[in-house]
Amino acid sequence: MDMRVDINLIEAMPEEPPTPPDRLMTLHVRDTCLCLHAQRAARVLARRFDRALRPVGLTNGQFSLLMSLNRPGRVRMRDVADLLGMDRTTLTAALKPLNVGGLVATSSDPDDRRGRLLALTDSGRRRLAEAMPAWTMTQRAVEAELEDADRIRRDLTRLAGVK
Repeated sequence: MDMRVDINLIEAMPEEPPTPPDRLMTLHVRDTCLCLHAQRAARVLARRFDRALRPVGLTNGQFSLLMSLNRPGRVRMRDVADLLGMDRTTLTAALKPLNVGGLVATSSDPDDRRGRLLALTDSGRRRLAEAMPAWTMTQRAVEAELEDADRIRRDLTRLAGVK
């Protein structure tokens, strides 16, 4: 079998077609879009914390919600929604399993009949205490993978408009 290649055939082969402008735009957005990169990282982080918190029966979102209530007294629902960057409808849906599970108590706001007050129950405090070792271990592991976790936190906080 003759393995020689006719160099004239190679030179006559057409060049690869240029990348169309719409494909260049797609590649540019894929490589530079901060929103895309933040969403992708958020999903990866969420799954990681979900796995870590699963043994105590919480998701990362539930952990964050319970932690936002970990203070003395009751908290206005709108304040929790603002802290977590959620709309009230989404927060209401997220609260349902925590209310049913006895981890959060919801009551009417005496100062605003339309408003709701939220409080962590004793069961909620115990569940948070159970979750803390898993959260701490996962948080440390994630931070160890980052070059400057404090700077990322500061930048994300500034972007979120949190003071």
